[in-house]
Amino acid sequence: ALNKATIKNAYPLPRIDDIFDQLRKAKYFTKIDLRSDYHQIRLDPETIPLTAFRTKYGLYEFTFVPFGLTNAPAVFMNLMNAVFRPYLYDFICVYLDDILVYSETNDDHLKHLRLALDKLRDHKL
Repeated sequence: ALNKATIKNAYPLPRIDDIFDQLRKAKYFTKIDLRSDYHQIRLDPETIPLTAFRTKYGLYEFTFVPFGLTNAPAVFMNLMNAVFRPYLYDFICVYLDDILVYSETNDDHLKHLRLALDKLRDHKL
């Protein structure tokens, strides 16, 4: 019922051919997969009651974005693009819940990977 009442977020996905252009010179790749990625995004306190569900053990509410919400992928991608904005199109590509670090040399890749992981840590992700 919540998804039916939700206004869809039209956050644009990057075009696949643009991503391939971005990666054309890269030789080193690391895909970062955050554990329970959507669950790392806190819900606005006003929206928490909207996620309520009942079980035989009681009434529960999510305090983080649960999987299955209509806008979860767009919200997560928007967050990742904001976190990695300084590095997008240089050595990081975000597509939905996938984060790709890419580089031309091994030395650069180790530096890029450290920068990406530092950004994630700085944002408590």
